[in-house]
Amino acid sequence: MTSQKVLQGREDDYKRWQEGVNRAVRDFDGFEGTESYPPDSGEGNEWVVVFRFARVDQLSAWLTSGTRHRLLDEGRELFEEEPSQEVLSGGVAAQEAVTAVVSHEVRTGREQDFLRWQHKTLKAQEKYPGFMGAELFTPVEGIQDRWVVAFRFDTREHLDEWMESDVRRKLLDEGREYFGKYDVRQIGSAFSGWFRFGEGEQEGIPPNWKQAMSVLLALFPTVMVLNLTVGRALTDAGVPEYLGLFISNALSVGLLTWVVMPLVNRALAFWLLPGRARSRRVRMAGTALVLACYVLLIVLFGLTT
Repeated sequence: MTSQKVLQGREDDYKRWQEGVNRAVRDFDGFEGTESYPPDSGEGNEWVVVFRFARVDQLSAWLTSGTRHRLLDEGRELFEEEPSQEVLSGGVAAQEAVTAVVSHEVRTGREQDFLRWQHKTLKAQEKYPGFMGAELFTPVEGIQDRWVVAFRFDTREHLDEWMESDVRRKLLDEGREYFGKYDVRQIGSAFSGWFRFGEGEQEGIPPNWKQAMSVLLALFPTVMVLNLTVGRALTDAGVPEYLGLFISNALSVGLLTWVVMPLVNRALAFWLLPGRARSRRVRMAGTALVLACYVLLIVLFGLTT
């Protein structure tokens, strides 16, 4: 995971540069997907990018490659400071709304004290509303020396409540005896809870472009069917257009969340989950299948309407 503070006014240049990086990394063995998270309001112009690889050695090959170093040199003028990175090896992929990633430079010889402090911090977090879990990632030999903690809350508001709490401030004051510098990054998924594959699933979450394609595949027929049934019934009953649209939208969101998206997830799991869609053939087949479904639905509703 890399975080980059982009210079004000250079956002478009950065996006073009990042697209070039994303194209280059696809050629490396073990690459599974890329996710980009633009800055939230109030957090400065910091962009976060997550690169997923099947194994640490394959990630290391990308991080140390001449291609990546060349791209970093080309993009250096776009950033306020050197981009930072954290490597998270193993663990369970975050599946909910917002995740905070904190990297610590633990003082030599104080590792066990840090672990005890981290356990105490976890116990305090568990008492806050919306807390969903935390994972500790130990240093990855040859890549990074920092200890990384990822914890997630169900909403940004609940995460902010913990981040700004007096309890956390006191714990940080206590922990400074065991670690020096620490960095905090916050990321969230574009479609959040629409992509759940079961408790304990460790095969990753889909990249945003697959999520968008899947949501469109579920959304289009849902909206069309509701328009042809509920929409017409509401119009015939004389319900005002704005109220009818609200009712239809509420029904479509409910159907997507609890009925249609779970079906789409199960049907396309072979393609959505990075842990399964590791070969180019599977990725291409899944994409072709979704595109074919688009065409089929357009033809079907074109004939029926």
